[in-house]
Amino acid sequence: MQNIEGNVALITGGSKGIGYGIAQSLLAEGVNVAVTSRSQTNADDAAKELSKHSPTSAIAIGIKADVRYLLDQEEAVKKCVTDFGKLDYMIANAGLGHYENIIDLTDTQWKEVIDTNLTGVFYSIKASVEALKKSKGYFLSISSLAGTNFFANGSAYNASKFGVTGFTQAVMLDLREYDIKVSTIMPGSVASHFNGNTPDEKDAWKIQPEDIGELVVDVFKINPRTLPSKIEVRPTRPDLK
Repeated sequence: MQNIEGNVALITGGSKGIGYGIAQSLLAEGVNVAVTSRSQTNADDAAKELSKHSPTSAIAIGIKADVRYLLDQEEAVKKCVTDFGKLDYMIANAGLGHYENIIDLTDTQWKEVIDTNLTGVFYSIKASVEALKKSKGYFLSISSLAGTNFFANGSAYNASKFGVTGFTQAVMLDLREYDIKVSTIMPGSVASHFNGNTPDEKDAWKIQPEDIGELVVDVFKINPRTLPSKIEVRPTRPDLK
């Protein structure tokens, strides 16, 4: 297992939910993290709480960035490298969903899902690839089981996550020669703030954000000769109610 203490991670959409859980787990391993949000206040508040409860000397910083814009992603990477000196892990986590029958799905909803979930992942790697070359780092996308399993009213979300899964696998082949490792994690139901949900006891059966965080740590710590390039993870038992 690799020692990842002292490394640096940038997590898009890291102010809550899965991204926040990943940040907590990385801080516990001594990894400094930058979390992004479309709101500077939300990013700063999350970073403050993460740093306050960090069990190590590692800290978090907050960065305002919208993954739909390449310049925002480039500025986020620049800020991360300026503050921490390098970038070892780019975690493309930001995402949203609109679930409508194709008859009712609007052009605006389609574009928001695709631009955030898929184009945002493209911009994340484009913005970070040079820094990751220097560190021989890791690019990790958070896809979904919806990236291989379609469902009614999921045309936009399915399209985005099918795209993320395929995109990340192709990028893995492109970047191997630079010693950049690339993986995608495909969670099933997660107890997160996705799409305005507020997690409570009814979500206890679901994957918890800290579970994804533990998995990310394991992926980063595994011997570098081994690459877990696509990982599916789901609740052990579905909600039976």
